Amino acid sequence: MTQQSVEILIGKLLTDEELREAFEQNPHGVLVWLLRQGLQLSRLEMEALRSIKPSDLSGLAETIDRRLQKASLRRVPMTLAVRDTDTLPTAPLGTTGMRITRVGFGAWAVGGGGWTFAWGNQDDTDSIAAIRHAVERGINWIDTAAVYGLGHSEEIVARALRGIPADDRPYVFTKAGLVWDERDHAAPPRRVGDPLSLRREVDASLRRLDVERIDLYQMHWPAQDGTLLQDYWGTLLQLKEEGKVRAVGLSNHDVRQLDAAERVGHVDTLQPPFSAIRREVAAADLPWCAAHRTGVIVYSPMQSGLLTGAFSVARAAQLGADDWRSHAPDFTGLGLRRNVALADALRPIAQRHGATVAAVAVAWTLAWPGVTGAIVGARSPAQVDGWIGAASLELTDADLDEVSVAIRRTGAGTGPVRP
Repeated sequence: MTQQSVEILIGKLLTDEELREAFEQNPHGVLVWLLRQGLQLSRLEMEALRSIKPSDLSGLAETIDRRLQKASLRRVPMTLAVRDTDTLPTAPLGTTGMRITRVGFGAWAVGGGGWTFAWGNQDDTDSIAAIRHAVERGINWIDTAAVYGLGHSEEIVARALRGIPADDRPYVFTKAGLVWDERDHAAPPRRVGDPLSLRREVDASLRRLDVERIDLYQMHWPAQDGTLLQDYWGTLLQLKEEGKVRAVGLSNHDVRQLDAAERVGHVDTLQPPFSAIRREVAAADLPWCAAHRTGVIVYSPMQSGLLTGAFSVARAAQLGADDWRSHAPDFTGLGLRRNVALADALRPIAQRHGATVAAVAVAWTLAWPGVTGAIVGARSPAQVDGWIGAASLELTDADLDEVSVAIRRTGAGTGPVRP
């Protein structure tokens, strides 16, 4: 049983008399209720817990180590984060040899404010707590980029993972190719593919992340400095051969560009935008990746907060000027109203599954063939709890039909409407 699961379960059963009495009368019913409250248990753990006799409940705490038992009784969090992918389903990330949980932690927002595509100011303590909480709950990969916070996001990831044994650390994915002006942080980053620049970038990311090798290194956008795709992709492949990175991928590249890169060397992964609102990649990109055994980790599956179930027209009006969403088409006018209506249409599905709207939105992207995992951001541990259920949520055919009808009815977004 995982530390996080035991901590929650033992703490609840031993300190809540009403819950303990209910467990003694109906163990299975209580376990199901706890699962719906966010307790993460694997199938084997559920079977083991169902076999517990009510008379044995008092001795249950003694089956775990004393340090964990004390933490549970005090209702305080463990100080050591561990990676336990047994609690969440995993899938092979293309041909990389890595198996990743179906959802991963996205570290864009934790980069903080003060740059062009910021989400506004962010407290570093909350960011670190969110990352550690995600890892404790079973997430085994983190996606960041050098440009997020102009290096700050990578530094926060390093601080969050410091102290975790190497064997228990999550995979760390980052991206290159967006270069900022150190003298003018408000200036939009430039899309640079120059091989010398990429080599400087990877060394800087290794230093900020405090790692010897990056698990997945991705070209953030197609270059606009005149560098040919074959040249910048060839550089990433060289970095892989040299051992500085384990796998290499492309982000925000289309099928034509994927074909050109594949002719130079295998594209390990693709990172495209994908949500029930922004669905264009389902037409060609996802089938291409499935055919070429290229792993896919999609970003913005909740469309930058629109599909969390907590967003509204009023909230959009309150976004600060330093939040890039305040001037984005999806967050203003008719587009905003259509998107909010689609999020509302996900509520009945969420209620049927005992899940959140956010989890349903993410699970919808995972239902498409070719999608390996979804990147989901969080600014606090509570936000992690809001979407982590998507990792093991399987939508039914009826659910997918219902979403497709809602997409057509609301007119939200563009692209194919059903897997």
